[in-house]
Amino acid sequence: MSERSRALVLWCPDWPVVAALADGEIGSGGTGSPGKHACAVVTRSAVEACNDLARDHGVRRGMRRRDAQSRCPELRIFDANPDRDVRAFEPVLAAVEELRPGVAPLRPGLLAIRAPGRFYGGEENAAATIAERLVELGVWDVRIGVADDLFSAEQAARRAELQGWKVIEEGGSSGFLKHLSVDVLDDAELVGLLQRLGLRTLGDLAALPARDVLTRFGAYGAKVHRLARGVDPVQPATRKPPPELVGQVVFEPALVSVEAVSFSVRRTAEAFVANLAKQGLVCTALRVEAEADDAKRTVLSSRAWVHSRWFAAADVVDRVHWQLQATPTGVLLGAPVGLVRFIPETVEPAAAHADGLWGGGTDERVDRGVARVQAMLGYDSVVVPVRQGGRTPADRQLLVPWGERPTGVRKPDLPWPGSIPSPAPSRVFAEPWATSVVGANGQPVSVTDRGVLTSVPTRFHSGSGSGWQAIDSWAGPWPVDEQWWEASGRGLVARFQIVGVDGRAWLMRCDASGWWTEASYD
Repeated sequence: MSERSRALVLWCPDWPVVAALADGEIGSGGTGSPGKHACAVVTRSAVEACNDLARDHGVRRGMRRRDAQSRCPELRIFDANPDRDVRAFEPVLAAVEELRPGVAPLRPGLLAIRAPGRFYGGEENAAATIAERLVELGVWDVRIGVADDLFSAEQAARRAELQGWKVIEEGGSSGFLKHLSVDVLDDAELVGLLQRLGLRTLGDLAALPARDVLTRFGAYGAKVHRLARGVDPVQPATRKPPPELVGQVVFEPALVSVEAVSFSVRRTAEAFVANLAKQGLVCTALRVEAEADDAKRTVLSSRAWVHSRWFAAADVVDRVHWQLQATPTGVLLGAPVGLVRFIPETVEPAAAHADGLWGGGTDERVDRGVARVQAMLGYDSVVVPVRQGGRTPADRQLLVPWGERPTGVRKPDLPWPGSIPSPAPSRVFAEPWATSVVGANGQPVSVTDRGVLTSVPTRFHSGSGSGWQAIDSWAGPWPVDEQWWEASGRGLVARFQIVGVDGRAWLMRCDASGWWTEASYD
């Protein structure tokens, strides 16, 4: 076998969880640290990935969210975010690419390269070098497999130890694979069929004549048969290295004035935006870094900025000015600035941000004004509401920082049993108002465990200070019993739409603690 036919696969287990922990800054020990919490990433209420601590409590992939939480009540839940997984895996790809060009990303957490055995003095030495580099990068759990073909190398990586490697000798792929269960094929329908036919291991499948497999299972079955024999000739498609999009300017001599720095970065900002445009890209999230003019290149200021559309050159210059401005006199605090760097954290196709035929989007003056407020008060100080799915009006609102793309938004078109029908209230109170609802004889109205009213409501006060008044009409209840298995659960909650004789309508909630006014229909 030549070196070209050997494959090296690098696997980072539970990568969606690793990426979510890094993004949420939970746990310890770097980007790849498993943390100290049982965590799971879910999509459509099913577990997509979980870490070892969650598996120790019985959580498994494909399990329903409610079942996973019942087995591990302290389970930390993250919404699936493929963009986050890809973004977090990019430094891993870049680090491996420095050691061996021609990286083929198979999916976030899994990559392949041609085994660089000769250059590093052997395949084990190459695997050790790559593993050491990624541990230095902060990726704690990394496993490497080397074999004649891609499938065998991946299975070897999955059976390697933490920060270890497993090398299958040349010509030994079939012997390595024959003892593995057919479950490793990751195709539930095919695996079930093979098991019903009595084929329990890959060796059982590989022993069948290739012609018979092709006749019975077709082209797909023939490919799986080649995988089981360890003779699949497919080589991974390597990626094109990403273009260098970072822009920076060095000041000789160093500058101490905000105005001088802002003026001097203008040309670099224009070149930075023009370079993105050549690639057909625009920057929607930008990090601005300023370094001191010393031997250590001390970082004086580093901040991420987002834009509701995309950054033009003038926007970049403005962010530099706002970030570095420390006093009204425009004099920097700390050491003089020797370098300013622009790092595009999020780039998107320019076509996705093209203006419509009749215009559209936000006014540029609004963007600049809001960004200025964010610079003064903080990134989370300006938020915009986004509609999402939920049972209550408060659950249907998601506040997102200005310019940021909303993630983890619940789909509003799902059934949401117990939700309030249209129309939606015009005002939802941040804190519900304590109120009361009584029947004809003045007795308090409540809701039984079966969602039945104890008496017909006739009078109420909304908690707004308007006093008691008669009920003109009402609708409900819409009962919801959420998280009943938890000790902190509120139990049965029932909501009502109540209209007073003054014509004002209210959304009220009845639970074990009493009546509350949640929203109004002004």
